[in-house]
Amino acid sequence: MVFDLSGEKHMAPMVGLLYGAVKENNQRLISITKGMTRDELEYQGPAGKFNSTAQLINHLTYVDIHWVYRIKGEVLPYSLEKAYGPARDDQGNIPLVQGFSLHTLVSHYEQVISELADVCVQLTDQDLTSIVSFSHENEKQATIRWGLWHIADHSRYHQANINLLRQWYAQLS
Repeated sequence: MVFDLSGEKHMAPMVGLLYGAVKENNQRLISITKGMTRDELEYQGPAGKFNSTAQLINHLTYVDIHWVYRIKGEVLPYSLEKAYGPARDDQGNIPLVQGFSLHTLVSHYEQVISELADVCVQLTDQDLTSIVSFSHENEKQATIRWGLWHIADHSRYHQANINLLRQWYAQLS
């Protein structure tokens, strides 16, 4: 089997390449979470000190839907903020997520990735140098190119957390 990152044919070349990385990481996330039970999905590691897989998938959904709307140049609708947010709880942690099935969480994330694809189809490679603000105080700025890369990189980072949670959970039995 040969792995390659060729991008999406219906997108501008660089846009398609960056979106291809996002899409591949989404497929990997689905693969590494396959078969998780509700208990494993909500497991927070030894002594309950870590973010659960449910929290991490919801966090990725929340962060990435914000990127979709930044790239579109629009404000995130309140309905989506309420559905996936907040980013942090009162203690500054990723909020606890319980009572959702793996299918539901993954479906929400796939909807975000689909919305991102719809946005990327409209982008040119020149658009990638456009600058957007990305903190709640709008103090941080990045190019759309960096934002697309960040979506892929952020997913891989939390996939490593999920793999570790799966290893710990397997040791419980």
